[in-house]
Amino acid sequence: MALPPGTTDEAFLREVDEEYRRDQAMHIFRRYGRWIIGAIVVALIALAGWLYWQHHSQAEAGKQGEEYDAAMRLVEQGQVDKAVPALDKIATSGGEGYAAMARIAQGNLLLQKNDAKGAAAKFAEVANNAGLEQPYRDLALVRQTVAEYDSLKPQVVIDRLKGLTNPNSPWLGTAGELVAAAYLKAGNRAEAGRLYGQIAQGGEKVPESIRQRAVQLAGVLGVDAIDQSKETKAK
Repeated sequence: MALPPGTTDEAFLREVDEEYRRDQAMHIFRRYGRWIIGAIVVALIALAGWLYWQHHSQAEAGKQGEEYDAAMRLVEQGQVDKAVPALDKIATSGGEGYAAMARIAQGNLLLQKNDAKGAAAKFAEVANNAGLEQPYRDLALVRQTVAEYDSLKPQVVIDRLKGLTNPNSPWLGTAGELVAAAYLKAGNRAEAGRLYGQIAQGGEKVPESIRQRAVQLAGVLGVDAIDQSKETKAK
């Protein structure tokens, strides 16, 4: 076959190769085109769905946050009768975090009405829910123990909250006071004093009012507890 004028063997072979590739591509497209297009469409739909879900989740979270804030404002204003149905709605239809906080708020309101049993049940719903993040469960467990404290044996309180009393725990102050008081009720003055001393030296992670009480109680129990946070500030 004669080559077109001005065409080298190399250029001719390249053109043939390109033509062959185009033919192959057209053959593949004619055979699998529908499947390729379908796969692309499915991928685009999936991406669009994911983007919508992300947007929807963020919008819902924002909406639930506003609803929760509005309900808590009603509580602060003393409009509990209006706050209760709002919290009920969030507790049953909100995202996990806001649902948990709504149930804890419901328990707090029941405690204010001296319904310790009902409050403990609300807190337990959160504390026993393994699907929730640990901070919500820990807060609910502390509140549940407060609601049930008078009816619990000291060892139950100790076993329930001892894991929250380590020096690095954000619950050292609150849970620590409950556990130390349980040690006292059980007659274990040494452990109570040790824990009060630990609370007194808890630094800024422990509220100042709790640190002050811990210093005094530790001293009564023969433990020389120093509120180190005050010393640090003084320096």
